[in-house]
Formats: sequence, C-alpha cells, structure tokens
Amino acid sequence: MTTAPSYSVDVRGLDEFSARDLYEMLKMRVDVFVVEQNCPYPELDGNDPDCLHLRLLEGDDLLACARLWRPSPDVLPRIGRVTVSPAHRGKRLGEALMREAIAECEKLYPGEAIEIAAQAHLQKFYGSLGFEPTSEEYLEDDIPHVDMVRPATR
Repeated sequence: MTTAPSYSVDVRGLDEFSARDLYEMLKMRVDVFVVEQNCPYPELDGNDPDCLHLRLLEGDDLLACARLWRPSPDVLPRIGRVTVSPAHRGKRLGEALMREAIAECEKLYPGEAIEIAAQAHLQKFYGSLGFEPTSEEYLEDDIPHVDMVRPATR
C-alpha cells in the first residue's frame, strides 16, 4: 500500500472556480463515472450550481473530489460524486476525501445525519466511516447502489 500524499483541502461553490479548475474537476468525474465505468448518463445533472465542491489537491494537482449539498430543507444533507483520480488510487485518498466531506457536512449541518447513494460494492468502505444501509440494493444507471445514512454526531 502506498501512503497518501500530503494534500490541501479546498471547498467552494461552482461560481468560485477558475475555468481551468472547473474543467479539471468535471473532466475527472466524466473520465471515472462515464468512461471508466462505461456508464453513459448525464454526469452534468444540473445540481452542481447548488453544491459545494470539495477537492483534495497536491499543489495544483487534483487528487480527489466530492460534492456536498442539500437539495431542499426537508431532506438530509448529501455527499455525492465521490471520486479519486485514477493516477492517485491506492493511496487511501477515498478515505481522506470522505473524512473531509463528513467534517465539512458536520460544520454546515450540525447535528444532522448525512446521506449517500453508494455503489453497492463500496458498502463495506462506507460502513467503516459510520454509514448504515437504509435501502435494498437497486440499479442506478445500470450500476448497483444502496442508500446509506451516517447518523448525526453530538
């Protein structure tokens, strides 16, 4: 196992990105979710303008990213579009990314549970971070998923 590189955390809204930084983040998501997973679906789903985007960076190099949002006041905050650059896998960056995302959600939405729609094969990984399944397995864009919630911390 390779150790994780040192990284900085960047959280911002969509309008705060330079064109180049936005392009790199969206390209990585498309490269992983659409191309690598061979899953043609609308990756740019119209929700990004309402999200905060969390990135792990090593200098100017994008290591991983996720988006944080609450679609409406009557639903739980969500972490989604969790991805690690293929060039930086095997360095425990997925765990680092999720820990940072959880911490940011706890700051933004104190005392509230956090929801994710996890790819089913990652259920054990998300479980290790405190998420519990709340649905049966289902297909989303032909990929098995399961809804999970991390209970609120006090």
